[in-house]
Amino acid sequence: MRFLDVRTDFAFKKVFGSERSKNVLISFLNAIIDFGEERVTDLTIVDPYQIPLLKGMKDSYVDVKAVLSNNSKVIVEMQVLNVEGFEKRVLYNAAKLYSTQLKKSGKYTTLEPIIALTITDFEMFPEFAKTISYWTLREREVLLQYSNDIELIFAELPKFTKTEEELTDITDKWLYFIKHAGDMEFVPESFTEPQLLEAFDIANTAGLSEEELDIQFKRQDFIAMQQGAVEKAVKDGLERGIEQGIEQGLEQGKIDTARNMLRDQMPVETICKYTGLEREMVEQLQQNDQE
Repeated sequence: MRFLDVRTDFAFKKVFGSERSKNVLISFLNAIIDFGEERVTDLTIVDPYQIPLLKGMKDSYVDVKAVLSNNSKVIVEMQVLNVEGFEKRVLYNAAKLYSTQLKKSGKYTTLEPIIALTITDFEMFPEFAKTISYWTLREREVLLQYSNDIELIFAELPKFTKTEEELTDITDKWLYFIKHAGDMEFVPESFTEPQLLEAFDIANTAGLSEEELDIQFKRQDFIAMQQGAVEKAVKDGLERGIEQGIEQGLEQGKIDTARNMLRDQMPVETICKYTGLEREMVEQLQQNDQE
């Protein structure tokens, strides 16, 4: 068997946002999000998955939206590439969903809470090691919560490093599924929960149409190219930085040598000859040292 790489937006939407994904999404949200004593018992998937007609990569579906039984709204997004402005986009999407609830002449008291759950295939917060983090609006010093109407939750996959043998609960299994499903050839024996088995069944490539397989391939290829472009840009930047550093170091070395020679009262012509510096530069160094 082969399974979809759930980290692609197309596959993520299919697994968690299709018509048959209701119980899968309920299990996933209850596992990843700490609702306290409450649990998600029911939800409605907004804009359920359908085969996207891709004219360009920008036309593909990105997120899963659901309305919980308590009327809270949830946005679930899978993000593979760490693009510029991404953290602002997360906040903007949550704020937009919150504000657009209010219709003309509507009352602010009718606004329902928004939860934005973002799973990233890169580290967003290197300042701490925990995989799942919660962000709300609080007073800066005493940390008193102003409102819990907008909550941002992040799950950073690179920080989740458990092996299959180390998985201890349903949260671990869902994170492992998202991170590794695309590399699996069979369902792990410890994955006995019905919702997880259903997720594997939805992700099974044997059940996909030729059109869906083609779209999945294009998404993976597009992401791979983008990641390659980012890695190349970083590498080129480092190489340029090293080259500039070497050049700057050599130049500084020449200047230090010239200053030492000036202190020994050697002729300017001799200093230029042995350091390669222009006469104007050596004379300027000489003038600076005399001031």
